[in-house]
Amino acid sequence: MNANDVSILRELAKKYMEIAMLPIQEETAALYRGVNALKPVRPVVLMDEFPWHELDFDGSLTLLCEDETGRLFERYMRRVLFQWKYCRADMMVRPFIPVDKVFYSAGNGIDVIENVISQNDGNHIISHEYDDQFEDDESLNKLHFEKITYDAEETKRRFDLAGDIFEGIAPVKLTGTNSYSAVWDVISRYRGVTALLMDLVERPEFTHALVNKMTEIELDKIRQFEEMNLFEPYPSLIHCTAAITDELPGADFDPEHVRTQNIWGRGMAQIFAHVSKAMHDEFDIQYIKRVLDRFGLVYYGCCEPLHSKIDILEKISNLRKISITPWADVDIAAECIGKRYVLASKPNPAFVAGTFDFKTVEAEIVHVLEACKRNHTTCEFAIKDISTVGGRPQNLFDWEKCVMGVVKNFA
Repeated sequence: MNANDVSILRELAKKYMEIAMLPIQEETAALYRGVNALKPVRPVVLMDEFPWHELDFDGSLTLLCEDETGRLFERYMRRVLFQWKYCRADMMVRPFIPVDKVFYSAGNGIDVIENVISQNDGNHIISHEYDDQFEDDESLNKLHFEKITYDAEETKRRFDLAGDIFEGIAPVKLTGTNSYSAVWDVISRYRGVTALLMDLVERPEFTHALVNKMTEIELDKIRQFEEMNLFEPYPSLIHCTAAITDELPGADFDPEHVRTQNIWGRGMAQIFAHVSKAMHDEFDIQYIKRVLDRFGLVYYGCCEPLHSKIDILEKISNLRKISITPWADVDIAAECIGKRYVLASKPNPAFVAGTFDFKTVEAEIVHVLEACKRNHTTCEFAIKDISTVGGRPQNLFDWEKCVMGVVKNFA
């Protein structure tokens, strides 16, 4: 790496560590812990999954490093500094530079075949049309276990490089991966929506065989992650939600062998948004339980409305947090959840996609807060899946100002 790249990274790291060492970081960690412990503290507010290609209005997100590994560190720090400056909400900055463990999958025998339509460069959220690769029963034979390979040599190279670059400025920490079990998200990319949903009715035996095989593949992948010690025991976030808790990694924790019982598990079945509760239970919960019951705490749901399905989610051991989307009835959800779980509210990202309206955003947040207050329900807010701000970065800044004001002042 050339001297100019090193200089750029060291200057960014100085600014990064100034923020990371502020007392508010520990206050934020305490807030995360309180919410995850179902204590009566104010909701956490988080913002994630930004359309970064629309946000570089001041040039602070422009990458200047030439070295590819250097650009990984640079991108990470620039985005943290940008968000802290303009729309931090309750984000937390940890006092180290993370170096992710590098690993690869050899695949499970199926490659996604699709047509895509993209409206602009740089936006990873695009339109997909998937080819159905499971039209007959024999197609199941194409599936096999994934082989996960931990690239210890590349991981060490990045870790040593980071240690040299940031020496005297910032500690460097090797970080693992979080668990993310979403077999139906994967199946939907192999089949497309129509074929998948029709077969719940027309070919239920085949569908059971498919999801069972995908579940076995997921369990074997988790086994490999445990054996290679790839899981992260101390995440601050798990897919856009607060993860810090006093309950994990637990008394039996061995840092040289992080197991599922030491970490959060995450599950979802987004394609089941309009599937009945009985079908959701039959085709997802009984299978995902085999995966999620291994974990210390569990967060279930993403974009699928779950307000009418809380009772089937209760079958999952150690369930702690349930995603409630803009398409769910939050009044019903809060009543069913009560004091037992965290209601993880996902505010509508469409409200930052066009002309920003403070009253609309405020009304959405107040509605959730009032429902949770009536039912003594712990909640958090995480706006995510922000595919566009309509070219108006100020929308994000206004959303943060509006929501933080409402949450802090709500009695």
